[in-house]
Amino acid sequence: MKKKSKIIIAVIILLVLLIPVPTRYKDGGSVRYRAVLYDISKYHQLDLESETGYNDGLNIKILGISVFNNFD
Repeated sequence: MKKKSKIIIAVIILLVLLIPVPTRYKDGGSVRYRAVLYDISKYHQLDLESETGYNDGLNIKILGISVFNNFD
């Protein structure tokens, strides 16, 4: 019985650490997904100086360290 309860507690902790909370910004459609272990930002910002009228990009952080960033 103890082993089963430990497994259930471990699964609950993993769910809390991995399930993201989305935050939507009013800058043209940017979205940020934040969980305890990672952070993903999808940028879609309005920019009048750009040819397309907006800037797109993606930023991925794992444990606070930027792993991928193609938004300048």
